[in-house]
Amino acid sequence: MRLEKYPQSSPVSAILIGVTIFALFAGSAAFAQTPANTDWPNYGNDPGGMRYSPLTEINRENVANLKVAWIFHTGDISDGSGGRKRSGFETTPILVDGSLFFTTAFNRVIALDPETGNQRWAYDPKIDQTLDYGDGLVNRGVATWLDRARIASQPCRRRIYEATQDARLIAVDAATGKPCADFGNSGQVNLTNVPGYRAGWYHMTSPPVVIDDLVVVGSAIDDNQRAAMPAGVVRAFDARTGALRWSWDPVASDPGTQTAASSKKPIERQTGAANAWSIMTVDPQRALIFIPTGSASPDYYGGLRPGDDKWANSVVALHAKTGALAWGFQLVHHDLWDYDTASPPLLATLRRDAHDVPVVIQGNKTGFLYVLNRDTGAPVFPVEERRVPHSDIPGEAASPTQPFPTAPPPLSFQKISADDAWGPTPQDRETCRTWIQSLRNEGIFTPPSLQGTLAVPGNLGGTTWSGYAFDPQNGLLIVNTNNLVAKVRLIPRADFARRELRTEDGEYSPQTGAPYGLFRRFLQSPSDMPCTAPPWGTLSAVDMSEGKIRWQIPLGSMQDFGGKHPAIPPGSINLGGPIVTAGGLIFIAGTFDPFLRAFDVETGRELWKAPLPAPGHATPMTYRLSSSGKQFVVIAAGGHPKITEESLSDALVAFTLP
Repeated sequence: MRLEKYPQSSPVSAILIGVTIFALFAGSAAFAQTPANTDWPNYGNDPGGMRYSPLTEINRENVANLKVAWIFHTGDISDGSGGRKRSGFETTPILVDGSLFFTTAFNRVIALDPETGNQRWAYDPKIDQTLDYGDGLVNRGVATWLDRARIASQPCRRRIYEATQDARLIAVDAATGKPCADFGNSGQVNLTNVPGYRAGWYHMTSPPVVIDDLVVVGSAIDDNQRAAMPAGVVRAFDARTGALRWSWDPVASDPGTQTAASSKKPIERQTGAANAWSIMTVDPQRALIFIPTGSASPDYYGGLRPGDDKWANSVVALHAKTGALAWGFQLVHHDLWDYDTASPPLLATLRRDAHDVPVVIQGNKTGFLYVLNRDTGAPVFPVEERRVPHSDIPGEAASPTQPFPTAPPPLSFQKISADDAWGPTPQDRETCRTWIQSLRNEGIFTPPSLQGTLAVPGNLGGTTWSGYAFDPQNGLLIVNTNNLVAKVRLIPRADFARRELRTEDGEYSPQTGAPYGLFRRFLQSPSDMPCTAPPWGTLSAVDMSEGKIRWQIPLGSMQDFGGKHPAIPPGSINLGGPIVTAGGLIFIAGTFDPFLRAFDVETGRELWKAPLPAPGHATPMTYRLSSSGKQFVVIAAGGHPKITEESLSDALVAFTLP
């Protein structure tokens, strides 16, 4: 580990040279600053995940003066050699009790002095770094709980929780980093006791969520390995003792057999997953937990899981005390496209027809945004069940309809033709046009096929785990999205077993137990650029009261990606979300080009950008210190574990005004 310290007057380019608690209930539009520290106590700042800060020291007028304050290097990097997956650095730190807390790619928990970046302590759970983690070596952060039954001098009054890649829930003392001895077994709870568990395939990447005296965890489960994958249970544990309080399975299997919609023949239901791998949010006043669920297994063939597969691909509200279902809303019926509910639910209050309406805003990889009443799950903007293409795969019964919100409009395209093919050269364009013409292509929700289907959008979204931020002053939702298409092809089991037939470059997944294996790839030209026209990544502001897009701009650039073409239009594939401040600013990184950027929230105009040691595929955070009165903006910059063209780093970078 090493710390790079910069004087307040040093320029932003030094990065490359040296390679409040605020009064905010979930969804409330009322904010108040304290004269002391203004903290960032949750992944999304407030419990409902708005990612909004009331701080104004850094604002439109002075953001161009931001400089590097310090850079902290964790030392935790893997290039994919030595039997390990590649690493990424996707953490969003939290700030409580005057310390920054975050996780590294290897699940170490570190506490820093938020003004200097000096390390206060580090805890190493010593995970097995060689397991087959499908997401690579990544972790997105921690959660915290204050035990008010203990006095300040007692150990573990303030606890920091993390969920590890090798499936443990860990509690450490925020003051010392030592395990909380009264939590589970010497500070750890084993999370492997789920149906179908397999080491590596079942892991955790997102932070737990805390409500009252409960700490709640989901799981990440590898895609498309088997029909029956580990169960995607959500579990709540006693925040003090680690005792299991309740568990909830999104697709709990019914006993016996079910009947496929396409025939009267009973089939044995085989599935799993539907797991909550992304960020959960809570409403303490209503004692509700909001859970985004993923696809049931396997992602691209549903013949062994007939029906809608509730509650996969949904946003679900659970009663915190019991885990009982309050309501659920399914965004994709009988998913066949890996359209996870990857984005965190966001709790806000909207002004509608002269009334304040508490809502849940939920995005999906489809590019749709759903706005739901927080108490009932009923759509605030109408949602229509519309007919979608049928499946021609034997044994498959695709849902005849899917839910289309009438507002806001989709944030990414959902249909393209061969005439829309793009490439930096005439040869690229002609190749892409030929590929698109060869695929089944009826727009969004065209089912996978034997000939190959064009998935629009592909499984990278639309919106992803990057999520969104809400500006309550202007009623704007700030969303970054991807515009990419993918080829998806099902391969009969006998052909899948013949490796000599795997002549096309892409991902081959077995879907063991199903009659079809899977091939998928993003559609890229011979020059490695997407076959669809840029921008491939956008940043949008959506007026959530009106359900209209206020502005939309290309986000970042892929100009230097591969270094082959001199004139690539703006708009980068992106992973890593935005935050919004009362200073009228959006901060976001996430793009292939390694910059942190600031935009004017009302216009989308770029006001500032600073180079990072590597692409920042994480969500930033901000805080103010009472000792100096300074506001800081912090971002993890580490590159992406699956984008091998990107450089890797281990840098946590803090900016402030000189």
